[in-house]
Amino acid sequence: MKNILIIALLLSLLYSCNKNNTEEALQIANPRLPLAIPTNFPPLNPLIETAYPTQYGVALGDKLFHEVRLSRDNSISCATCHIRGQAYADKNARAIGVAGRIGLRNTPAIQNMAFLTQYMWDGAVVDLKEQPVTPIVTHEEMDSSLLETIEKLKEDESYKQAFTKAYGDNRITSDRILGSIAQFMYTLISANSKYDHVTRDHTATFTPLEQQGYTLFEAKCASCHKGTLFTDESFRNIGFPEHPDTVEEAGRGRVTGSEDDLYRFRVPSLRNVEYTAPYGSFGQFATLKEVLDYFNSGVKDYPNLDPILKNNGRRIALTEEEKEALIAFMHTLSDPKFIGRN
Repeated sequence: MKNILIIALLLSLLYSCNKNNTEEALQIANPRLPLAIPTNFPPLNPLIETAYPTQYGVALGDKLFHEVRLSRDNSISCATCHIRGQAYADKNARAIGVAGRIGLRNTPAIQNMAFLTQYMWDGAVVDLKEQPVTPIVTHEEMDSSLLETIEKLKEDESYKQAFTKAYGDNRITSDRILGSIAQFMYTLISANSKYDHVTRDHTATFTPLEQQGYTLFEAKCASCHKGTLFTDESFRNIGFPEHPDTVEEAGRGRVTGSEDDLYRFRVPSLRNVEYTAPYGSFGQFATLKEVLDYFNSGVKDYPNLDPILKNNGRRIALTEEEKEALIAFMHTLSDPKFIGRN
């Protein structure tokens, strides 16, 4: 009996050593990528360690991000709606899926996900690895499943090679698909705008109009669009027009079930806002000027309207000159290099 225990222990140690050696060999063959983390940005989301970007993991995630076979009829990929030139948003008021189906919400930009802690308009996702599941299975979007995707890809030699490089063998699994896409999204860091060069690098200066806009922004907008990400990630009802599908669209209330969360949405980042029109959870506004006009004229009243607006007569008072200045400042948040225009 004693000999059997000793043999079992030795086998266990041998397995552990082999496993460690395999993992170390994979880490050498597929190294972690150094992320260019800006000095003025918040800390990384700790969950990044569960899908930390690696050389071949990101390459695989990029390939999957552009893979139309994630959709039921092989017609759309993640990149169909998340277009680099639009800061990984698109120009449609609401996302358009397979067979021309119209989605519920406006396509959000994908940027600086490594520093955020909640995703999607209603914050339904807190782990970026889980985010792709929603568009893949949603009827109005890809209308497919991970199992169906695996069946389509499992005999593709290019994917066998890509998964082997990223994970050490060619098994295609749901976890690996989701983890690789998350790795790719974690690398989409936008921090090279004029605003960054003015405030961080001190290699540029605002024009007088941009400076006026910056001062106005700090006074009238920064309570929600705060910090270097230009969002506090809170959920607020800011009195935007109500979604036409009031039965389905309840904002944060869809996640929490709380009536007080009805029509609350996550404060979006304003980085690259110049490229992400139309604006609002279902593309209510075609331009930034329309957004500012709406705030100035008075927003829709709701029982849970944000106190900042409720206590100020449901409006943010702005002159035409102030609107022009604010827009000029918001354009300094544009990062042409990030969207491939520089």
